[in-house]
Formats: sequence, structure tokens, C-alpha cells
Amino acid sequence: MPARSRSNALALAVLSLLTERPMHPYEMATTLRSRAKEESIKLNYGSLYSVVDSLAKRGLIEPAETLRDGRRPERTVYTVTEPGRVEFADWLSELISVPVKEFTSFEAALSMLPGLPPDVVAGLLRLRVHRLSSMIDGGASALRRGESEGLPRLMSIEFEYRLTLARAELTFVEALLADLDAGTLEGYELWRTVHQTGEMPPDDEVLARIAAERGPTN
Repeated sequence: MPARSRSNALALAVLSLLTERPMHPYEMATTLRSRAKEESIKLNYGSLYSVVDSLAKRGLIEPAETLRDGRRPERTVYTVTEPGRVEFADWLSELISVPVKEFTSFEAALSMLPGLPPDVVAGLLRLRVHRLSSMIDGGASALRRGESEGLPRLMSIEFEYRLTLARAELTFVEALLADLDAGTLEGYELWRTVHQTGEMPPDDEVLARIAAERGPTN
């Protein structure tokens, strides 16, 4: 079997669906959307066909039959192979058990925070707080609605996870914003001065000035 490729979660989703029953790509897409999995897995119809083709070339799935409904184009129904079942179980087990470094856009932005003036950053963080709060309220309402409709927790666990992450991020952003508002974030005065003067000192001078602000250490 060709070397494993585990960079596309949509491929894992296809394998997951086909462990349930044979499906054609259109049914795969509609099933994922009906289960709101596009909220967790990037999904578009064109990429789905590419993923199906790749999995078939790797021998993880195979055509089972071809269907035609009236004048509609033929639809190939796929089924998972035994190597596909093994790959699905192994891949999912790895994702569940092994933490990996996620390169998020917000973390990248935080790493370049000094590129904007402190007051501008504070305003943007307030906007993020507002948006996070709205997301959390909407997510919590959706979970409550699912519970009232009898949806088992197992079927919405990914939304609960995303809500937990959003709440943790909100706590972090609110704390960071409080430090900015109070001017107590270490390096704040240097940050503010750099944007007032338009001059950025060398890194070694930056570190020396921050160390001086800290004062003597025991």
C-alpha cells in the first residue's frame, strides 16, 4: 500500500462514513452536512471528489457499484476495503491519543502583537471579546437545543470541545486586555514608546531595558 497521508481530515471523514455503509460522494457530502460536520471539517464538493479518488488509488476504498437515476449522471458507490478499515482505526486512534502543535492564526497574531500600538491592540481585543462572547452564547444555545431535542452528547461532543476552547480563549483575552488597560503588561512602556517615536531598538537593548524595568532579582 502507498505511504500514508494523514494531512486531510476530510479523508478520515470519508473513511468513517464508509465504515457505516457504502455511499456515493454526493451522499457523503449530504450526510456530513446533515450532521453539521462541516463545522469541524473543511468540506466542499470538489475537494471531496479529489479525496475519494486519492483514497481509491491508495486501495483504502473501492467502487462497489454504479447507479443511474433517470437523466442524472451515473454515481459510483464506494465501499471501504479492509486496509481502509485498519487505516481509519489507526488514524483516528492517533488523533485522539497524540497531542500535536496547532499553528493557529490567533497565536501567530499574538507573536507579532508589538507591530500595532497598544491602544489599537486594546480596541481590537475588545472587539474579539465581543465576538467570542457572541460565539459562546450561540454555541451554548445550540447545545441546549440539541439536548432538548434528545441529541445524545456523543453526537455533539466536538461542539462541546469547541465551546470549551472558546471560553478558555475568552478568559485569556480578557486577562490580557486588563493588563493592557492597567499598563501592567511587562514591556508595555517600551512598546508604547516605540510607537510614539517610530524607532525600534535592537533586540539586545530591548531585553536590557525590560530587565531594568524588572529591577534586581534575588
